[in-house]
Amino acid sequence: MMREPSFDRRLLLKAVGALSATAALTPALAGTAAAAARPDIGVSVFPFPLGAVRLQAGPFLDNMNRQLAYFRFVDADRLLHTFRTNAGIASSAQPCGGWESPTTELRGHSTGHLLSGLAQAYANTGDTAYKTKGDYLVNALAACQAASPGRGFHAGYLSAYPENFFDRLEIGQSVWAPYYTLHKIMAGLLDQYLLAGNQQALDVLVRTAAWTKTRTDPLSTTQMQQVLRTEFGGMPEVLTNLYQVTGDANHLTTARRFDHAQILDPLAANQDRLSGFHANTQIPKILGALREYHATGTTRYRDIAVNFWRIVLDHHTYVIGGNSDGEYFQTPDAIASRLSDSTCEVCNTYNMLKLTRQLFFTSPAPEYMDYYELALFNQILGEQDPSSSHGFVTYYTPLRAGGIKTYANDYNDFTCDHGTGMESQTKFADSIYFSNGETLYVNLFIASVLTWPGRGITVRQDTTFPASSGTRLTISGAGHIALKIRIPRWTSGAVVKVNGVAQGAASPGTYFTIDRTWASGDVVDVTLPASLTFPRTNDDGGVGAVKYGAIVLAGQYGSTNLSALPTLQPATLTQDPANPLRFTGTASTGAVTLLPFYATHHQRYTVYWRMAGAGGSYEAESATLGGQAAVRNSSGGVLVGYVGGGTANFVQFSVSATAGAHQVTILYASGEARSLTVSVNGGAAVSVSTPSTGGWDTVGSVTVTLTLTAGANTIRLGNPSGWAPDLDRIVVS
Repeated sequence: MMREPSFDRRLLLKAVGALSATAALTPALAGTAAAAARPDIGVSVFPFPLGAVRLQAGPFLDNMNRQLAYFRFVDADRLLHTFRTNAGIASSAQPCGGWESPTTELRGHSTGHLLSGLAQAYANTGDTAYKTKGDYLVNALAACQAASPGRGFHAGYLSAYPENFFDRLEIGQSVWAPYYTLHKIMAGLLDQYLLAGNQQALDVLVRTAAWTKTRTDPLSTTQMQQVLRTEFGGMPEVLTNLYQVTGDANHLTTARRFDHAQILDPLAANQDRLSGFHANTQIPKILGALREYHATGTTRYRDIAVNFWRIVLDHHTYVIGGNSDGEYFQTPDAIASRLSDSTCEVCNTYNMLKLTRQLFFTSPAPEYMDYYELALFNQILGEQDPSSSHGFVTYYTPLRAGGIKTYANDYNDFTCDHGTGMESQTKFADSIYFSNGETLYVNLFIASVLTWPGRGITVRQDTTFPASSGTRLTISGAGHIALKIRIPRWTSGAVVKVNGVAQGAASPGTYFTIDRTWASGDVVDVTLPASLTFPRTNDDGGVGAVKYGAIVLAGQYGSTNLSALPTLQPATLTQDPANPLRFTGTASTGAVTLLPFYATHHQRYTVYWRMAGAGGSYEAESATLGGQAAVRNSSGGVLVGYVGGGTANFVQFSVSATAGAHQVTILYASGEARSLTVSVNGGAAVSVSTPSTGGWDTVGSVTVTLTLTAGANTIRLGNPSGWAPDLDRIVVS
């Protein structure tokens, strides 16, 4: 969320102390809107309703329970206070502070997030306490909307601030993002309808959408594009979603008025012009574009979303899955040079996960869920303070050496991240499983039970992942399922067994499919070996982080601040036999303990290090490649370096290593048998055959022995005499 024009948000916090992930565009209670709902275009995979998936004991359920405690605690009347006074309705409630204070221009946005969070909580748990509080909020907002004309506002207007905020916006005066706040309210109302079956919420929303159309219709294209220079949240997304629910084309017309050409046009041409733009302002625009593709079939919208996702992941994303420094996209690939206290605003990751989820529905490539896992486990799970009974969350995620997390509070915070936190922590169940007909995707390794609607089949997932590198699925009920289990890119040597019998090779970066008629009691055991890797930053091969499988590890520094990145000796890292996620080693600061970043709270830490040598294994990805090869997606969705024939085409990795012989594993898309050449530091190239092992969505691997020098090495892959395979990454051990 961009700062208010008149002052810096950090000073405000010091002084005063988006459509939620809807399970499906179908209301929880049947009604006329269900019959009128439009199916999404270009979608081949579908989510389960939130109520069909229940979390079991584990860190995700712990986080959700703390958030639910806050929902039971928070006083709805305090959040309604500014809505009521704005509409001329008496209120004796104590005003909130922070970004919900009566003088803050963004007031009202948190009520929208609360509506979404309560709807998700009710849908996921069935506890009517959350529905009752949501119904109360909706009824009160309906009363405010009905009273608004008496205050001189146009029919359908609903906000906690006067309508003249939009006058100021349209004439170019400074104002803090009124459409951003309106989006949060509208999205919350839609969630109350879809997830909690509240028809009144849809009625209020439709009137608000009609007001939006009336407000924007008179504006010329030039005027509207000027309006869009001020953050407007996910207005195109919620209006498109409303079109899909109601079939009223007016909502789609209004949604497309929020297409921001300055951002969308370069992305349609696959151009990265994001540097200097406020990051979280842009992500909802892209999510809106993708929803417009799903509503219209216009492929330009889809291409915008795909291109944006690829650009952000390859050139603007930190190792924990977040992006931005100081809330802005910086120069592409600036990672090591942009480590600060204001990296990785959590709102950005919340919206990137929403976008990733929708892209998976469009094209179910495992790469999308690999990223989803990365960001969910390493940032979203770790945004909440486990010491807080009300689940207070972070705003930024500091990644400088010596950073420390800070958290929200009950009534004097209400930042955008406070709001998205209410949603993130109540929808962990929404992406563990997807389906298409009788095909079931197991995307995430989170303890949970899926009750498959209409099939009499349940799937129970028992796991302590990531503390253990595996999971068990138990089928109850009988029937055909084409079971697709994600085999992450970070694993090697995965094993899948059915009732104790191994099922064949499980390649990393794919979905392993078991297509059969299942009997009640069948058990699937999945083993996903994890190892240490040391991904390096795009802009400095000497700076990297430590991962164990999917999990980013952080050096624990207690109360000790750090003025610079410590130098880590990777070869000294030793795993605790009693805790596989705890490592000890040696750094320039002395002995150091590394623990999962998501579990690092109330102490200073470092995520990035200067790396001495290359102990363990080092994974280099094509996001950090140099040379003249382009980066693209193969038909299977694997990130590759696309290498044509000729000496001018190659993929080049920079690797820091100790001197001596190293095993180098080269992973590639194995659609057809090819070959490649490998050279180190400009030396003689050797030729390696890369056989086909299945298809373009199957990752093959070959291993070669290379002699590396101490320090930086350049490994070049190509094929002067023909096509090389589509390259994914290399792992140097």
